Amino acid sequence: MKAIGIVGFKNSGKTTLTGLLADALEAAGHTVAIAKFTHHQLDKADRDTSRLMKPGRVVAGLGSDEAAVFWSGKRYLQDMLPLLSADVLLVEGGKSLGWLPRIVCPRDAAEMEELSAGLAVAAWDHTGLVALPAEAVPVFGTQSVAQLAQLVVERGFTLPGLDCGACGEEDCAGLARRIVAGKAHSGDCKSLDDDFSVTVGGVPLGMNPFVARIVSGAISGMLRELKGYAPGPVEIRIKG
Repeated sequence: MKAIGIVGFKNSGKTTLTGLLADALEAAGHTVAIAKFTHHQLDKADRDTSRLMKPGRVVAGLGSDEAAVFWSGKRYLQDMLPLLSADVLLVEGGKSLGWLPRIVCPRDAAEMEELSAGLAVAAWDHTGLVALPAEAVPVFGTQSVAQLAQLVVERGFTLPGLDCGACGEEDCAGLARRIVAGKAHSGDCKSLDDDFSVTVGGVPLGMNPFVARIVSGAISGMLRELKGYAPGPVEIRIKG
């Protein structure tokens, strides 16, 4: 899955850009999922959903043309990725996320510097009035959304967010910055090992190398006791 964050402060055009990018990506034949971070209560007030919600309870809503799941308590985006089956994931907000590249929606050069965090691959200026340094990332506007969508496909990526340090960086943000700078690629993430991998709903499940060795060793040990076992690639499928 390709993924990119869209970050900016309030009224910077994040939601507008997210919608335009989703439309452009779908027009180009890609499926799109959107994750939105918000500081406000999710839209369930004065609905049956709020009457049914209690601490520790999960409520699912099923309509004729939509569905939603509400979990009590905080959840993380990585926990929901298997549910967001799409070619491209657009993440609106989430300035603290360091495991994916980002498009910055700055209102001035100071905001661009503050929000970039070494993860920016582009900037969005729907006003045409933001003056950015010449060495800054490419700037796109309302007339170049299709080109920005293509950039998302070319440069979007996601890391597991484990911060395991196996790649040699202190955290996933360190590796993500190197990928954005063209000095590394997502395959350098050691938690997505080709020798042992697990996917959930088509999304790779990140495991630090220590955990991967334990799980791989346990499965291999059990299989060796079964008749018909022979050394070689092993494929196990579990229908959830």
